Amino acid sequence: MINRILIRNKVVQMLYAYLLTRGEFKIETAPQANSRDKRTAYNVYLDLIMLMLELSGCKVKGPSGSYPVPEASKNRYLNGSVLVRSLWGNDHIKSIILRDPQRMEIFDKIVPELYSKVITSSAYRSYIRLKERDMAEDTKFWKTIIQTVIATNPEFVEVCRSAHDTFTLRGFEEGVEMALDTLSSYTDNRMRLVSARNSLDDSLEKAYELYHALLLLMCEITRAQDLRLDAAKNKYLPTAEDLNPDTRFVENALPQVISSNPEMTSYLDEHPFSWADNDGLIKSLLDKILESDIYKDYMAAPITDFAIDCEFWRNIYKSIILPSDELVEALEEKSIYWNDDLQIMGTFVLKTLKQFAVKGPEATLLPKYKDDEDACFGADLFMYSVNNYDLYRSYIDRFLQDGKWDAERLAFMDAVIMVCAIAEMLNYPAIPIAVTMNEYIEIANDYSTPRSGQFINGILYAVTNYLKSEGLLNK
Repeated sequence: MINRILIRNKVVQMLYAYLLTRGEFKIETAPQANSRDKRTAYNVYLDLIMLMLELSGCKVKGPSGSYPVPEASKNRYLNGSVLVRSLWGNDHIKSIILRDPQRMEIFDKIVPELYSKVITSSAYRSYIRLKERDMAEDTKFWKTIIQTVIATNPEFVEVCRSAHDTFTLRGFEEGVEMALDTLSSYTDNRMRLVSARNSLDDSLEKAYELYHALLLLMCEITRAQDLRLDAAKNKYLPTAEDLNPDTRFVENALPQVISSNPEMTSYLDEHPFSWADNDGLIKSLLDKILESDIYKDYMAAPITDFAIDCEFWRNIYKSIILPSDELVEALEEKSIYWNDDLQIMGTFVLKTLKQFAVKGPEATLLPKYKDDEDACFGADLFMYSVNNYDLYRSYIDRFLQDGKWDAERLAFMDAVIMVCAIAEMLNYPAIPIAVTMNEYIEIANDYSTPRSGQFINGILYAVTNYLKSEGLLNK
């Protein structure tokens, strides 16, 4: 069974990999040529990008600057936009604001009117009616607003004309096109997102394959011992022991039950798997088993039954197979995911063997997921984290900027882990906050820096209190 502990690990891994390769906005740079059209185009381009941010409630002025429209920062449709948050988090945009924090003051008088036109437009009404607003929908909305509300507004054109001494109509039109191109540039990243989602599904499927593969190891080891005993009978000058070996091990009922289990055979029909190319691993594990006290005690027992057969293999897995370095090496060759999955899938193998011991040969293998909710958990959590990454990151940055925590300590993996934790807290009301925090602190201890767990605990605690105070987290 793939549980939420493993799913969380997978989501963090895939989100980290995706964000490392995620495309950014193509932000234009100042023109090299001293052309009036080019200079006008670049100035209008920056005006449009900054206006879009300001109309969404982002502070594009210096510390002393005020919002022309205070209610914009509380408009959850505009301020919470994936596109706006991604653009607002762009380092190039931030550097432009820092270089010229008073640049947008020239538009203060017309911003309230533009905001009113935006929120009364048909494009806005259609946008807020959407059940889900992703990057593609955000891009479509803001391109429409720039083309039909801002760029066509006479007051906006007049402010641009008076503010930029190089103003030309041709440059104005080019600046509008540049702004539209920048918004569209982010959508080129969707193929990477699709690939990341597919990789998440593949990694979860591979985890379930590992569960079956581990169970099949006992069948392969038993077969290897059966062949070894048969070879001993046919060797030159066999001993009495060779001719009449103790076959309790090869006659252990559990491997046969597992190999003929309907769920196992059905799974292998769809996902063929074999240990046939791992003779060295099988031989090594078999030798260790035959030398173990577990084996000797089992073979010396006066009588065995199916429950004892199951307990024997459970002890073998726990003490010999799962801790084996040779197994780890073999798994590395078969799948890039399996070493990370071994501990959890090994636990479920042991749970399965215990179920067979209690219920008998009619026991069943564990399902891939406990229920439909768990089946959707990974994909949904991943998309919540992707679509709201910049918003959730802003919650984290709030407490890095207030001086309580050292911003230099924030490793990228720490940020990814915390974003996933915030996504879970905000979107899964049935999961207690303490459970979420504990799970992601454990992930931090495994995947990030040695002190990340304590650091993440402090930041998440502060973020949680903030979200509660804002009425965004009610549990």
